Amino acid sequence: MNLRGHKVLITGGSGFIGSHLTRRLVNEGADVYVVVKYNSVIDNVRLADVWDEITPVEIDLRNTDSLKAVAEIRPDLIYHLAAYNHVGDSFTQVSEAFDSNGNGTVNLLQAYEGYERFVYTSTSEVYGYQENVPFHEEAHPFPLSPYAVGKYAGELFARMKWYSANMPVAVIRPFNAFGPYQSARAIIPEIIMKCLRGVDIATTEGRQTREFNFVEDLVEGFMLAGTKDASVGEIINLGCGRETPIRDLVKLIHSLSGSESELQIGALPDRPGEIRRMSANSAKAKALLGWESKVTLEEGLGRTIDWFRLFLAEFGNADSGIRRLGS
Repeated sequence: MNLRGHKVLITGGSGFIGSHLTRRLVNEGADVYVVVKYNSVIDNVRLADVWDEITPVEIDLRNTDSLKAVAEIRPDLIYHLAAYNHVGDSFTQVSEAFDSNGNGTVNLLQAYEGYERFVYTSTSEVYGYQENVPFHEEAHPFPLSPYAVGKYAGELFARMKWYSANMPVAVIRPFNAFGPYQSARAIIPEIIMKCLRGVDIATTEGRQTREFNFVEDLVEGFMLAGTKDASVGEIINLGCGRETPIRDLVKLIHSLSGSESELQIGALPDRPGEIRRMSANSAKAKALLGWESKVTLEEGLGRTIDWFRLFLAEFGNADSGIRRLGS
């Protein structure tokens, strides 16, 4: 599918990954509609540089009346990224996490069925505890947070639409992302900004592993999932497959940023229900989509540190500044 001139609706388009995907879609010549709660560049500042090239659409996925706008637009392609997306906070915001991630997805899929492709953004968190690492798409999910349970519920409903109603639905499970414009609620920007500001950094023992994918790599996977016919009916991991202990990540950021912050590794307790190891088997993405990770962790961190260094120079106070980017 050549996206030039095609109508593409993206939910969560002002979020971290979504904003990068939105820019890519604009550059590809698509007619891009971005679902927002408020039609204001102030509330969607990540999209400020392309605001005049997109069409914001005021929709709350939990409000079925507002979703009538989707049928009026009649998009050819829908990317669904909107979600309550904080794993830790979801334990105290259970209803919101499930309402946004589960019910919001159901409402969107029920609102309109005239698309050529619907790409549901699941998450690596649905795997939860697994004996075998790296995670393969055929593994049985065991989500360990309200966030992940809600995302898995949305995934199941999307898959039901494909199987029962023969709808052209694809499910992707991106693994941890990082890069410019990410909220400081995520570990990499949190550590980067503390390093750049010379603030002491307290962590857990950090022996749990994650993999980290530069956002531009993941966006390429999104693009391929939305345009390659082979994605329909499939669940596809997007990840580099490189396991990195959190303690090593912190030390690497500390070194690359030239920070004088004191590292206090082991000062904090582990989070309840913490997934100990997480890594992707992305052979399916390569076979079906021709996708594979290209940007190394070191290169991506260097580019991200440079971006946050400019960000801090512009806004001065990191905490107030990052809120101006959204969360």
